[in-house]
Amino acid sequence: MNKIITIGREFGSGGRELGKRLSDHLGIAYYDKEIIDEIAKRTKLAEGYVRGIVEQQSGVFFPITVGRTFHSTGSDYILKQYTSVYAEQANVLREMAEKSDCIIVGRCGDYILKDHNPIRLFVYADMDAKFKRCREKADEHEHLSDSELIKMIRKVDKNRAKYYRYYTGQEWGDRANYDMCINTSTVPVKELAEALAHLFG
Repeated sequence: MNKIITIGREFGSGGRELGKRLSDHLGIAYYDKEIIDEIAKRTKLAEGYVRGIVEQQSGVFFPITVGRTFHSTGSDYILKQYTSVYAEQANVLREMAEKSDCIIVGRCGDYILKDHNPIRLFVYADMDAKFKRCREKADEHEHLSDSELIKMIRKVDKNRAKYYRYYTGQEWGDRANYDMCINTSTVPVKELAEALAHLFG
């Protein structure tokens, strides 16, 4: 069975960077945005719409927040799209895991690939560290005030938690669901990636 590492992460924690650096150190495949591209092709839905569902962006999250009662609202078509996206997401992740050793970021990978016995990581940080990283890394957040940016970080994490809970029945970020929880608040992601590469190599 291939070596699979899944990474759940809080917004702004550096989880994506950690995954990419770790894949470089280990010399294994790294999947993140590629997952969205493949789901969009298979479902014939617009990439932006699929990204909104999978990454829980505002404006497309409504069906998930109301959960299984959504059938009674008469909007079955929208719910079917969400279900279709998740089903294809699961198929894509399994195919990637069966193809080669790899690192998969987000997308309920730890749960979907549980039969592959992945190394399940969860990356988190305190708000000050996440705020600082967002300011340093993302130009798109430059127009936000400090309070708006903090509000956005909290909202993204809240939506990720709802999405994860809906599809897995588990609590996002709960240490019981992971093999290792990594705090990036004070240790540089580069150093953490190097240490993990030695551990998992």
